[in-house]
Amino acid sequence: MPLLPAAKDKTMHPMLNTAIKAARRAASVIQRASNNLDVIRVERKEHNSFVTEVDRAAEAAIVDTLLEAYPKHAILAEEGGARGDNEYTWIIDPLDGTTNYLHGFPQYCVSIALEHRGQITQAVIYDPNRNDLFTGSRGAGAFLNDRRIRVSKTRELSDALVCTGFPYSNFSKLDTYMGMFKDVVQKTAGVRRPGAAALDLAYVACGRFDGFWELGLSPWDIAAGSLIILEAGGLITDLDGETGYLESGNVVAGTPKVFAPLLQTLQAHTN
Repeated sequence: MPLLPAAKDKTMHPMLNTAIKAARRAASVIQRASNNLDVIRVERKEHNSFVTEVDRAAEAAIVDTLLEAYPKHAILAEEGGARGDNEYTWIIDPLDGTTNYLHGFPQYCVSIALEHRGQITQAVIYDPNRNDLFTGSRGAGAFLNDRRIRVSKTRELSDALVCTGFPYSNFSKLDTYMGMFKDVVQKTAGVRRPGAAALDLAYVACGRFDGFWELGLSPWDIAAGSLIILEAGGLITDLDGETGYLESGNVVAGTPKVFAPLLQTLQAHTN
């Protein structure tokens, strides 16, 4: 994994520090409850999409921390929806990978991003199981804990380990997706599906994966990871090769060399 030397005198943006504080508070809620998964109240939002009392408690911890520091900022969160009207908007997924969490599968995270006038400027993705803290600030690089990260140096799609997310609730694009999956499986070194999109994107940023694609995501799944990938030297677009992934929910990301052939492979199934 391409970890660079520890940063010297790395001063974090105060809003990023607040987001880290919020993510750690949410993680404490999540991990305490993980010891009693059998008693957690679970509601079904739609087919194969669940929300728990833990999601809501973690989101409340995040929102309280952010608004304590920045009371006029707006919030866009998975469970609480949109609130407030401000040029600063916090985009929050309090528990990305809820299904994994409910099964005791340790692949989930907290994701927090700050959007300022249409641009993501601060990002935090925290994996409490591994104590992996991924951060990014626009123009200041991406980090895993205290070390600068870069995307991998993989140059060929045939050598790439690629990550994806299966359709799990809306199956209207399932046939399109399966065509993509079949093609990518045959053109790469392997395809993985861990089940937490924000963490998947962070893994592209630090070189654990060389590429990623998924259809039908929400802004809170993508926002933080998109900035961290860009600051780590990677590329991320929608299926048209444009920057509208937060709106469409369709996302492709990868190293500079892997990205183009991966996008072309996927685009062959969208015509």
